[in-house]
Amino acid sequence: MAETSDIIVIGGGMAGVSAAARLAPHARIIVLERETAIGYHSTGRSAAVFIRNYGNATLRALNDASAAFLDNPEGLADSSLLTRRGELLIAGDDELDAFAAYKAGAEGLQDLSPGEAVDLFPILRPDRIVRAAFEPGAQDIDVDRMLTGFARRLKTLGGRIVLSAEATAIGRADGKWRVTTPVGDFAAPMLVNAAGAWADVMCRIAGVAPLGLQPMRRTAALLPAPAGHDVTRWPLCATASEKWYAKPDAGKLFFSPADETPVEPHDAWSDDMALAEGLDRFQQATTCEVTRVDRNWAGLRSFFPDRTPAAGFAADGFFVLAGQGGYGIQTAPALSRLAADLILGLPPELDPAVIAALSPLRPALRRTV
Repeated sequence: MAETSDIIVIGGGMAGVSAAARLAPHARIIVLERETAIGYHSTGRSAAVFIRNYGNATLRALNDASAAFLDNPEGLADSSLLTRRGELLIAGDDELDAFAAYKAGAEGLQDLSPGEAVDLFPILRPDRIVRAAFEPGAQDIDVDRMLTGFARRLKTLGGRIVLSAEATAIGRADGKWRVTTPVGDFAAPMLVNAAGAWADVMCRIAGVAPLGLQPMRRTAALLPAPAGHDVTRWPLCATASEKWYAKPDAGKLFFSPADETPVEPHDAWSDDMALAEGLDRFQQATTCEVTRVDRNWAGLRSFFPDRTPAAGFAADGFFVLAGQGGYGIQTAPALSRLAADLILGLPPELDPAVIAALSPLRPALRRTV
């Protein structure tokens, strides 16, 4: 006998748990997570930064709509989820177009000289910097407190999270979606596909046309702080064309070569070659000689062809909330609110043009049978 609810959410990352928590006051919710803990994949491996000017126009609108909640997560946490960090963007001769594209439509950026950039991130080589800009409003996000807060709200309102519950079969009969997992069967008239890198896999299993989602591996590492430097107050530093980025993390440097390697959905691991090449670029741009890597890992950032998430119905009772790429944590407040509004038939707060740009039925997506 299948366990019934009003809505089944597949995926226990930030997208699925935040949407479930928004829906829980209005419906009986069950979240199915394939791993033994929530937030195991992309959520738990995030760079954890809120950058208002990061992403295309649709994503920037979602960033704007998420900012107030992140700063004042009423009912979720007792203080802001944000801590001031700042982002320093630098560009060499070959990155001026990317630098200009980032600045187009951006707000709150301050142009800096190479010397001023070095003042903020002291290991930079000024002769390698042609342009620089600083976004003082960029902030660290407390991802763990955010995820556990949404999970706590969901459970307090009667929702349930079922772990080790990989969806192996999904079908629709008698107006209900039925999901088979190793720990039991579940049924509900509404299904939310928030399965991250596995979202298109879930579509195929359910007989819904996949949307062209492509998981991309991104490698990261924790480096010792450069000798003689206290990195605590340094900003995140990134190159305009994403050759690498680095930011302070518990007295060390979180570093990424900003690689994007197309892969199948899996439990990602670090790409040694991508890391080595990225560290070489980092060392060429700085006075830092990296002699040791304390830890390295990788995560999956999943994109649709237009690098814009999907939030909407792809079939009868089948809602897709996926494709957040590298923006999933900072856009979760706005996307989860939109998902709940659309599912419950409430008037969304977002601009209609933004909602249309997020539709899983938009022409830019490669829907295949």
